[in-house]
Amino acid sequence: MNAPSRTGKALRRSDVEKLYDSKLVDLEQAASLVESGSRVFVSGNAATPTPLLEALAARRDELHEVELVHVLQLGPDPFSAPEMQGHFRRRSLFVGPADRESVNSGRADYVPISLHQIPWLFKRGVLPLDCALVQVSPPDEFGFVSLGVEVIAAKAAVETARKVVALVNPKMPRTLGDTFVHVSKFTAFVEHQMPLPTLGRNPFGEVEAKIGKYVADLIDDGCTLQMGIGAIPDAVLANLEGRQDLGVHTEMISDGVMEALEKGLVSGSRKSLLPGKVVGTFVLGSERLYRFVDNNPLFEMRPADWVNNPFNIARNHKMIAINSALEIDLSGQVCSDSIGTRIYSGFGGQLDFIRGAAASEGGKPIIALPSTGKNQAFSRIVGLLKPGAGVVTTRADVHYVVTEYGVTELFGKSLPERARALIDIAHPDFREELSKTALERGLWPKQFSGFSQG
Repeated sequence: MNAPSRTGKALRRSDVEKLYDSKLVDLEQAASLVESGSRVFVSGNAATPTPLLEALAARRDELHEVELVHVLQLGPDPFSAPEMQGHFRRRSLFVGPADRESVNSGRADYVPISLHQIPWLFKRGVLPLDCALVQVSPPDEFGFVSLGVEVIAAKAAVETARKVVALVNPKMPRTLGDTFVHVSKFTAFVEHQMPLPTLGRNPFGEVEAKIGKYVADLIDDGCTLQMGIGAIPDAVLANLEGRQDLGVHTEMISDGVMEALEKGLVSGSRKSLLPGKVVGTFVLGSERLYRFVDNNPLFEMRPADWVNNPFNIARNHKMIAINSALEIDLSGQVCSDSIGTRIYSGFGGQLDFIRGAAASEGGKPIIALPSTGKNQAFSRIVGLLKPGAGVVTTRADVHYVVTEYGVTELFGKSLPERARALIDIAHPDFREELSKTALERGLWPKQFSGFSQG
């Protein structure tokens, strides 16, 4: 039986092929569909359509005031050069290496926004789109392409943009879930085979190993996990040996998730929402991971307004959310997207999952971070956030905080109690200084004698 087209009529396979072939163009023709003054969505992470972006950048002298809206971009950035000013300007929803310098020098813009809200920008007409540039898998026999490794906001962009251009890459995995778009929806296709960007992994050290052990002690059999990529998530997973029937509901599918599945730690059998399914909104990691998710029914990929919606997250019983931070002050304010006034990353899904896990039956929202940075040069637990630092997780939302010196739960604690609890898990070299700051801030009443030297 043939799948319905956008018009509701069934298309035979030969008709699908004709429709697809009629929309095939080269890179230059695809780039020519973008006009001056346009707002253009660009898919990100490992689905960044770099050849399309390079073809668009080559039209610099023909175009003016083109706005590019995107999440994290991977690969070379053809728009970062100062001479692109006036021709192209980025509106970044999550800052990374490609646009960090541009944002902080004023040549690009950063929008603070939680991941689950990004599709709303397009669906609700806050940022109407003239064009969308995405990367997809080849169409199947029914005429549907898969958005592959990034579904965050691409589905909303494709559904609302006036023109939609797809880079069709045979290397793009055909992920399952709410990832499919019919060829009739697209304005043009460009066929281009290339490997997807990968994200390497560094081995975790002693500090991360201790943090991973403390976090793992908070995780019971049957819990559902959210975690990202990096040394701390890897250390957590390394300490979960022996756990049974864990589930995954996360924004990012990483190599760690794949390895947990292979080790039998994850079955999802006790999940209260989509049992048996590994739920995510984008995939980022190794080439082996991309092959693993290809056409794999274990994985349910959906847009961020579903996956990261705190109400859906909370539908998972025993939801464990593990996130990190750049610094946290003595009242519990968590800064994750900036270093002072300098924008470093973005809100991402941290607050989505912190609030979702907090509302989950038996859930635990966790902020896990090393107590210091740059070889113990500075404390990440601070008396005051740096001037201009952005608060991603408010002190009213923070629950568990974990460093290599232990675990504390701030929920329900007063400001002085929070200060004492955080100083207890700070690096010993900084505890005296932090206690003095707490006293100056009125967070360390004089009747409290001393502080923990543990």
